[in-house]
Amino acid sequence: MPYDHTPVMLARCLEMLRVRPEGFYVDATAGAGGHAEAVAHSLKGGRLLCLDKDPEALERARARLAPFGDRVLLVRSDYRRLSDVLAAHRLPGADGILFDLGVSSPQFDDPARGFSYRFDAALDMRMNPEDPLTAREIVNTWPQSELRRILFDYGEEPHAPLIAAALVRRRAEAPIETTGQLADIIAQALPAKSRRRPGHPAKRSFQAVRIAVNDELGGLAQGLAAAIGALRPGGRLVVLSFHSLEDRIVKTALADAARGCICPKDLPVCVCGHTPALRILTRRPLTADPTELSENRRAHSAKLRAAEKL
Repeated sequence: MPYDHTPVMLARCLEMLRVRPEGFYVDATAGAGGHAEAVAHSLKGGRLLCLDKDPEALERARARLAPFGDRVLLVRSDYRRLSDVLAAHRLPGADGILFDLGVSSPQFDDPARGFSYRFDAALDMRMNPEDPLTAREIVNTWPQSELRRILFDYGEEPHAPLIAAALVRRRAEAPIETTGQLADIIAQALPAKSRRRPGHPAKRSFQAVRIAVNDELGGLAQGLAAAIGALRPGGRLVVLSFHSLEDRIVKTALADAARGCICPKDLPVCVCGHTPALRILTRRPLTADPTELSENRRAHSAKLRAAEKL
């Protein structure tokens, strides 16, 4: 079904993509189809490929984009397999590729998906419901050291050791089955002072488990590499991220692709012959303007980075 969704930083995304009416573009994270709809409106003879590994998200996008007919091709796929999709459909190099990262509002708002501590539901958190790994498996079977690692690395949770220990103690009594149980265990494990900090006490931990379930950071690095390879000269890569871990990966990937010589610094002359693949268009990430911030809560943490293929 169509979903009332306001795409984040839409005008800046279109500006950075520099959509040409006859061009070929890729929305690597179709979601509810908001960004894709705006790109499709700008096409006259061009085409748009939309990817998403979540079948429910793809159906929402399909409904929203139906008026554009064969101008838009929707494919259920992980963006890390972009090159395979292009080859399978005999599509050319892209003039622009857009990533809108993270979990979409419909995924958070559907209790059955198990993403949110706002609802008591079965622990799941899979973006692709066919993937084997669930949040339930992670919290009930992973070693305490691994739980501590993901909570600290992916959630930046300073009390990761306390939470990991609490999870192991609780699951020894009975399996942890629901988001409500998980949120309660996390909250009770925290010192009283930390429970009073702004935001839900389980927010960071839920983020960490979700990232681990979907391999979001590893997948992002692979997806960015695939996108850079799929761009034609002059094509643009535009990435919206929503937390520091994502932004760090995007920043590093673009910087590495924009580097020239990679010889050791003590060599007097270059012998590697390495040339940059990208020109960075945003030395610092762009953020939403005050008007959008007042109208769209998702925009508050958004950072936009862009680069052009050389």
